[in-house]
Amino acid sequence: MDFTFTPEQEALREQAREFLAANPEPTWAQLAELGWTGVSIAEEEGGAGLTFVEEAVLFEELGRALYHGPFFATVGLSLPALGAEDRAAVAAGEASWTLALGPLVPDLDTAAHVAIVGGDGIYELEGGEREILETTDTSRPLGVVRGGEAGRRLADSTVLTAIETRSRTALALEACGIARAALEDALEYASSREQFGKKIGVYQAVSHPLADAYTHVELSRSLALWAAWCVANDDPQAAIAGAAAKSYAGESAVQVCETAIQALGGIGFTWEHRLHRLYKRALWIESFGASGTALRAEIAASLIEEKTASGTSPAPVTVAQGG
Repeated sequence: MDFTFTPEQEALREQAREFLAANPEPTWAQLAELGWTGVSIAEEEGGAGLTFVEEAVLFEELGRALYHGPFFATVGLSLPALGAEDRAAVAAGEASWTLALGPLVPDLDTAAHVAIVGGDGIYELEGGEREILETTDTSRPLGVVRGGEAGRRLADSTVLTAIETRSRTALALEACGIARAALEDALEYASSREQFGKKIGVYQAVSHPLADAYTHVELSRSLALWAAWCVANDDPQAAIAGAAAKSYAGESAVQVCETAIQALGGIGFTWEHRLHRLYKRALWIESFGASGTALRAEIAASLIEEKTASGTSPAPVTVAQGG
């Protein structure tokens, strides 16, 4: 099976990178004009009728650009809970959503609608007061909703598993984009900055950590893209793939950013450089939802359960630690 990106998917990546470089703070309407808000929405609902793999390209590039807006909350989190009319409104850029899976709600400052989880389903929140909290990553604050009541029913609670897997995969892809951007900054600096008459990149104290960072980036992308393929194809391994991707990519992005900061030295700590913003988004991703430790426990439990169900004695399971 060939997992190479198609020319169309590579063209989408190029378009996304160029657009985000020229428009660092795009509006929801602008993303809709490009067709990004409806990538995996059916054509009869106004979307492009593509898959989560194409959305994976966008999540990675939006993470790289530290996009501030409701794309993750809408497309990566809420979309499976929406019906045909709501999906059509998203594709047209007329609506954006976020989902309150817990007390802290992502993208609450930019999402137009809020969905909440009830005992037997997911509902649109009517009324309520939004409070935006100060968090590490100012480009994606968290918020809380107080008051309000459950309005129209959006979906059955059985969709929560798909939502969890999809959101974990989307965040893993964002983490890959962040790690790639941080590594590029470090490599550029190490290739140009001179110390004692030599480029600092020739010194092992700089080059070896950067080589390790590169392996983290590539393995993260491998896991995240595997998870994206599983989501797009409703593969039975989607849940475990999403957990593995979020666990490894989230922690790796933090480590790669820390390596980049060390490589840049003093300039890496300055407020003017983008590294601190990449680092803060990486920390946000790592900490949102289940921790890496909890996700690895899920993976181990799943492997043990699979072995037990097959009728064989479960073999010892070694779960790789992030970093």
